[in-house]
Amino acid sequence: MELKLHTGDKPADLARRTLIEFVGTALLLAAIAGSGIMGDRLSSGNVAIALLANSIATGAVLAALLLAFGPISGAHLNPAVTLSNCVRKELPWREAPAYIAAQVIGAFAGVVLANLMFGLPFISASHHVRTGWPMWVAEAVATFGLIAVIACCGRYRPSGTAFAVACYVTAAYWFFPSTSFANPAVTLARSVTDTFSGIRPVDVPAFLAMQFAGAAAATAFFQWIQHGE
Repeated sequence: MELKLHTGDKPADLARRTLIEFVGTALLLAAIAGSGIMGDRLSSGNVAIALLANSIATGAVLAALLLAFGPISGAHLNPAVTLSNCVRKELPWREAPAYIAAQVIGAFAGVVLANLMFGLPFISASHHVRTGWPMWVAEAVATFGLIAVIACCGRYRPSGTAFAVACYVTAAYWFFPSTSFANPAVTLARSVTDTFSGIRPVDVPAFLAMQFAGAAAATAFFQWIQHGE
């Protein structure tokens, strides 16, 4: 897949694309963490309402970011997506470290920004417990679904990818007990906000392992589908 700037047909260089990955991931995490804080404050303890606000805001901003930044960097915003694209030869392996570094740093920047905007300590270890095999299985399945949606839409219905991904993520907040992090950069960054959307640092490694496992399974599944064409 050739990545081009929106203005003109000049291909975007790696520096511009990694900057977009940084900015896009930062905005995504600012929306996830910020809407979690706002929803929690306004819902008067009603977790369902807080989750509804969090999921709608996340899905909406994700659609906007994919539409805006997709033509420049591909708008991966997720190390699992970047690695899957490398395996599927849609991104050179040599560019993966820059993409992933930008995503992880951007994710932390977005959470710090959300914390500051809501008057909280800029970094605070989360105490939100997210552990146990049901959540671990959920993260593997959630990431499998996300990668499968991205890969299949990217090949068979590229114009609908942004909306399909946003719809999947919004729905996944509700049918996975983990609320579907499905993104290693998101998982790492949400460990430093002691708010509604946080995750305890001790719970992070298991989430990461299951996310990468789910992404690997989805990538292999998509390649199997392609071989049958």
